Amino acid sequence: MITTLDCGHELVKDHSSSAGYGTNGDGIKLCYNCCAEQDKAFMREHGKNTLYLTKDEKGWKVTNWPGTLVFRPHYVKKGWHNIAGSRHDAWFTFEGHVWHAVQYGEWSDIARCKRTKQAA
Repeated sequence: MITTLDCGHELVKDHSSSAGYGTNGDGIKLCYNCCAEQDKAFMREHGKNTLYLTKDEKGWKVTNWPGTLVFRPHYVKKGWHNIAGSRHDAWFTFEGHVWHAVQYGEWSDIARCKRTKQAA
């Protein structure tokens, strides 16, 4: 069964536990590549986004949920937080600006990301 998503692309399931698409706040179903494009457009327009700070075999990365948008931070610092216990700060570059990501605690990968005034 081939299904066409709202973005106009065909549904491709690459993992048995994955839906093969993402849904935005308006309920529109997007392929994973279009999810990355929408995340980049949101970052350009609003100067912020909620992404994920995780590690893989190459080191730290800031990524969107399906992993189709990946930034490799040029610096990651671990500190302490009075409520969450720990805090990770990461700095990465997107379209000529340095971005700052903050992730709290050891039980979540969620990172709040904001564009800084610093040019890359």
